Amino acid sequence: MVVGVHRPTQLVIDRAALRHNIHAEVERLDEGCELFMVVKANGYGHGAIQVAQAAKDAGATGFCVAILDEALELRAAGFNEPILVLGVTSPADAPLMAAERISTTVAATDWLSDAQAYLALAEPTAEPLHVHLGLDTGMGRIGFRTVDELATAIDFLGQHKSTLDFEGIFTHFSTADSPDDHYFKQQVAKWHTLTDNLPHRPRYVHVSNSATSLWHAACNDNMVRFGVSGYGLNPSGTAIEVPYALQPALSLTSELVFTKKIAAGDSVGYGATYTADQAEWVGTVPIGYADGYERRLQGFHVLVDGQACEIIGRVCMDQLMVRLPHDYSRGTTVTLVGQDHGAEITLQDVADYCGTIHYEIACGFTGRLPRRYLN
Repeated sequence: MVVGVHRPTQLVIDRAALRHNIHAEVERLDEGCELFMVVKANGYGHGAIQVAQAAKDAGATGFCVAILDEALELRAAGFNEPILVLGVTSPADAPLMAAERISTTVAATDWLSDAQAYLALAEPTAEPLHVHLGLDTGMGRIGFRTVDELATAIDFLGQHKSTLDFEGIFTHFSTADSPDDHYFKQQVAKWHTLTDNLPHRPRYVHVSNSATSLWHAACNDNMVRFGVSGYGLNPSGTAIEVPYALQPALSLTSELVFTKKIAAGDSVGYGATYTADQAEWVGTVPIGYADGYERRLQGFHVLVDGQACEIIGRVCMDQLMVRLPHDYSRGTTVTLVGQDHGAEITLQDVADYCGTIHYEIACGFTGRLPRRYLN
């Protein structure tokens, strides 16, 4: 996708905020517990490579991604730390992952046997394929569900140590960000049922995402997968207070590119969904839903000179219109996410208006928006 560098709309990412959030969590961890930064989905829209470097500087010792291509991007950028692919990969890619020292999630024994067949046909690598066994303790997504299934997989790994390394075991909690911990405790109990009698512990034992590490740190074991909180966002939204101050790393800014005064009765935007009931000033901002700024944000607001200015009419693919308190000159800054003259719009505010979560908003910003990095 073309990056809009000749347009005054940009995401601004504060690397100092990233380092603050990640280092604060590293400092809370017990001795011997490592932090892997989750940089999937282009670092939650913040830029995977830049986030990975900030995380490394702040004390992260490894990274988690969702798909193999994201891991390969990190390797190509020169990161030599452990990288775990959290999603299911193809067994045919086992030789590539072994060659690149990329750890993979395994959720079924037949995956192991298929991968072993591919590895047997490939050129030997300096290291075996590093495997993390994923356990489904209640997330219902991927993973081993019974003691017998898990035992079969571990036995298979033990028979093929030269090509398959049992490096890790983990699960994912689905309600760690909820004030109600009933289901969380059920998952913890299932985890213990599956793992308390392991024949041996692998190098990495990990159950904690951001929410678990923040509010259930006793579960951390020896590695945490730190995700959304590293970006300065509360995993629970506003349901639970975080134990230390998070600094949001992302801002979204643009400018007014056109202003005009319309009369009472004039309409604005597709479908003429907004009609002025008096004369008013309208400004046009060059951003739209093709950039990930949702169409459903009609009626929300942006900040101009620290003042909340309502988005009037439907958000277009590439532009939106706002009602101004008075005329402003072309080039006046418009803040869509971030702080402006003491006022602030957070990703949580945007998400609340859209009826979703801040994760979705951050990940939805498209590649057409340039990312500018500070600090």
